[in-house]
Amino acid sequence: MKKSVVIIGGGFAGINLAKALVDSNEFSITLVDKNNYHFFPPLIYQVATGFLEPSSISYPFRRLLKGKENIRFWLGELVRVNPEANEVVLSNGTLSYDYLVFATGTDTNYFGMENVQKHAIPMKTLVDALNMRNLLLQHLEKASTIEDKEEKKKLLTMVIAGGGPTGVEISGMFAEMKNNIIRKEYPELTNSALSGIYLVDGAPSLLTPMSKKSQEYAYQSLTELGVNVQFNKQVTDYDGDEVKFSDGTSIFTKNLIWAAGVTAMVFEGIPATCYGRGKRLLVDAFNKVKDTTNIYAIGDTCYMDTDPNFPAGHPQVAQVAIQQGLLLAKNLQNQVSPNVFLYNDKGSMAIIGKAKAVADLSPKVHFNGLLAWLTWLLIHIMSLINYRNKLRTLYNWMSAYFSNNSSLRMIVRPQKKIV
Repeated sequence: MKKSVVIIGGGFAGINLAKALVDSNEFSITLVDKNNYHFFPPLIYQVATGFLEPSSISYPFRRLLKGKENIRFWLGELVRVNPEANEVVLSNGTLSYDYLVFATGTDTNYFGMENVQKHAIPMKTLVDALNMRNLLLQHLEKASTIEDKEEKKKLLTMVIAGGGPTGVEISGMFAEMKNNIIRKEYPELTNSALSGIYLVDGAPSLLTPMSKKSQEYAYQSLTELGVNVQFNKQVTDYDGDEVKFSDGTSIFTKNLIWAAGVTAMVFEGIPATCYGRGKRLLVDAFNKVKDTTNIYAIGDTCYMDTDPNFPAGHPQVAQVAIQQGLLLAKNLQNQVSPNVFLYNDKGSMAIIGKAKAVADLSPKVHFNGLLAWLTWLLIHIMSLINYRNKLRTLYNWMSAYFSNNSSLRMIVRPQKKIV
């Protein structure tokens, strides 16, 4: 009989595991996800700012997996795990498994600040990106009609919390929108434009894991674009009007973009001893969860300290998830002599603006500017899930590059929630 593999989560880790196992006659696979589509997180900020449409970075699971007899997709959310019975309880049913794989990624971390969670704009999911696009466009429209100068200033002030790649990329995008779009399309705002774009981070530099050269280039480029970059700045509260910081200062704004951290998820039925730093599941060198026999975790949701090059755990990036998914597929098919996971670090990149990016391909190989920007575009296009996404994204990017604009800035909100 075929072994039953249940994969919770269809991100980079889960989808690569599923695709690697799909042609094997040894397994019957069920891919579970709360969304009916796979999406590409590194580009959600471009959806949020109206430079890409959602379909450019997403693709339905059922269409992706069609024609494969040994795999099915299940739209649902995990409620709890019953390890003794080898079953998972979902929001709409129960599944039995021989092997259970957590590939759930991470969630936004608000560090216990309830007001920030309530009022800030997260940047984690495709839904977050669409909400952000709608909200920011609504704020621009409102600012173009009101007379109250203080309220107008709040609507036009952008604060981005988090100096990692997401924070840097979205700050640069806002700056380019300010310089190339808003001044042209919102004549009512020409005297005020965007009141200010602030990128704040609790660390002493941007892009902390990257090289000193990349950090300095990112800071210089953002500053030249008009972004106010502030270091050692920790957010302590936000009520929807005022961002407060630990140094006693504050910024008045209606727009706090939260890109300051992530956390893994806790699953009912998995003992507390199985979790480590950041709520990540502790796994061995084969991605098997601590104190279990047939439960695995891959990607951002797991913490592995057995890799000699990464004794403090792997970075929570797409390449780790992809490589772990592919190796686990091989190990499940060859359990007699499985291979330990050793991460092949292909480097880090971040885009800042038009023809501006940084790339660290190794400790000794660094470049920036146009070459890094073109490399970033190529790698991200090739990483998209299928050719339709690749062609659509390339077309949108080329159009935006030559026109300094995009036609995707529509405010679209459903009137009713469909249950």
